[in-house]
Amino acid sequence: MVGITVLVVDYCPVPGRHRTQSHVRILKITAAVAALAVVAASTWAGVRLLSGPSCAGEVRLSVAAAPEIAPAIRSTAASWAETATVDGKCVAVDVTGQESADVAAGVAAQQGQRLLGLGEARGSAQVPQVWVPDSSMWLSRLQAAAAGFRPTDTTSIAVSPVVLAVPQPVAAGFGQTGTALTWDSLLQQTQAGNKITAGVVDPTRDAAGLSGLLSFGQAAAKLGPRAEPTTVATLRALAQGGSAVRDDLLSRFPRSLDAAAIASSLTAAVLPEQAVMQYNAASAPIPLAALYVTPAPPSLDYPFLVMPGAAPAVSRAAGELRAALGSADFRDALARQGLRGSDGVGGAGFTYPAGAPTPSTTARDSGGTSGAVDLNAVDRALEAWLALTHPGRILAVIDVSGSMLTKVPTAGNRTREQVTVEAATRGLDLFDDSWALGLWTFSTNLDGPRDYREILPVGPLVAGRDRAVQRLAAIKPKKNGNTGLYDTILAAYQKMQDDWDPGRLNTVVIMTDGNNDDDNGVSLSALLTRLGQLKDPTRPVDIVAIGIGPDVTQGPLQQITDATGGGVFTAPDPADIGAIFLKALALHTQAK
Repeated sequence: MVGITVLVVDYCPVPGRHRTQSHVRILKITAAVAALAVVAASTWAGVRLLSGPSCAGEVRLSVAAAPEIAPAIRSTAASWAETATVDGKCVAVDVTGQESADVAAGVAAQQGQRLLGLGEARGSAQVPQVWVPDSSMWLSRLQAAAAGFRPTDTTSIAVSPVVLAVPQPVAAGFGQTGTALTWDSLLQQTQAGNKITAGVVDPTRDAAGLSGLLSFGQAAAKLGPRAEPTTVATLRALAQGGSAVRDDLLSRFPRSLDAAAIASSLTAAVLPEQAVMQYNAASAPIPLAALYVTPAPPSLDYPFLVMPGAAPAVSRAAGELRAALGSADFRDALARQGLRGSDGVGGAGFTYPAGAPTPSTTARDSGGTSGAVDLNAVDRALEAWLALTHPGRILAVIDVSGSMLTKVPTAGNRTREQVTVEAATRGLDLFDDSWALGLWTFSTNLDGPRDYREILPVGPLVAGRDRAVQRLAAIKPKKNGNTGLYDTILAAYQKMQDDWDPGRLNTVVIMTDGNNDDDNGVSLSALLTRLGQLKDPTRPVDIVAIGIGPDVTQGPLQQITDATGGGVFTAPDPADIGAIFLKALALHTQAK
């Protein structure tokens, strides 16, 4: 109890009378604790107001963060900005949740580049001053594509392991008890007819999906001669059960314990631990188990990237914000989103899923601290994924001029024709029955006066796969034949445009070991003019040119593909044609 004296002065003249003195009433009040609390609170508020920053201007800081971490950054940034000053100016922070793939596409475009598998940024994504993507793999890929892209800081501020999410009633079937679940054993299960319906979120847009794809690829690479067919089968299975959006993938898990419902639903998906925890926290009908497969794939590590070109005041503000994100309050905010701190330790209320690795192990396996990701492996994985999951309509045009009889020492002295046909035949294994394929060969005067010959019309592989293999095997070079390249390209382009299919990507893939040497054919300038006249944005046809051997001049081919869309790939050593063929197929699927 506290005694408080309040002095109240009341000076109210009575009408019609003059008063020479005031009536003073002095009241003594004994205040209760409740009153003291009010006084204390109002006193604190006054001090807080008076001690706040005195600002001569404002520094604005835009932050784009992966949607799952954005709320934690936003709440911490709001508290920090209440008293933050930089160079005597207040700081205003705008935190928006943006998909990492969309910001990456925007950054790539800003640098004049395009990441494999990504087209334009979707929606209203913009390049911010500070970017917090879900994985350092985005940073590595952007820096490989654009040497000038060098953000500062790059400190990891959170982590989420990549797991195999399975419905809890079927988790025991994955062998999680007794011995550790490995990618090798998981790969065997997907191949053994165990009726596992597995999926990933499109790995061209989802870092966790890409992380899982790399792990499957490493396991398949150990299988020697069976590596390629195993990889193809696995990717097809993942694509069949996959989705372009994480929420859609999660919706495919079973909603009841009915055996039929479980059998017809998704039974395994590569996802971040955070997604599993949030799914279960939303009172999922059938909770998910998070299985930690070994060796652990790179975790999502949420790097804090201060973008190049930031003004000094912005950079200082960003540095102070990042320091604030090292607080215990931020760790607790992360925990509410199902995320761990960058050291793998969860904040208040974070419950580690059963079987979760130790925090130190999780931090070690994060993308930012486990060493650089093999970008060649990333490209190979995405190329295979794109080639397998984007059915198209392709006219493959193969050079049969006399120079294709040249032997290739690095390929066991097989001819250029043999290694090219082998690459094309193996490429057929990448195409499922939804693809459409046609085959032409070309030289000079191959079909009367024409330089090209149709050996298989463009049609669905569901009905023509065996014929395609047979026709490829029968291809033989024309001894002393020249290279009627330009006439063939023009005819192939017109054919694909005339029969254009609106439901597919329409592409001419031309494989040649030389330059045009047909004196009776169209010239390069005339070809470019004609292609420009034929090009129709409403019926696009790309040309993908593959140069085989050291004799191909890339310049004319590049001019042709620049005119139509597409690209040029060269294999100075024809033994490398298989890998080049895969790259060409991946380009065929690039979003326009």
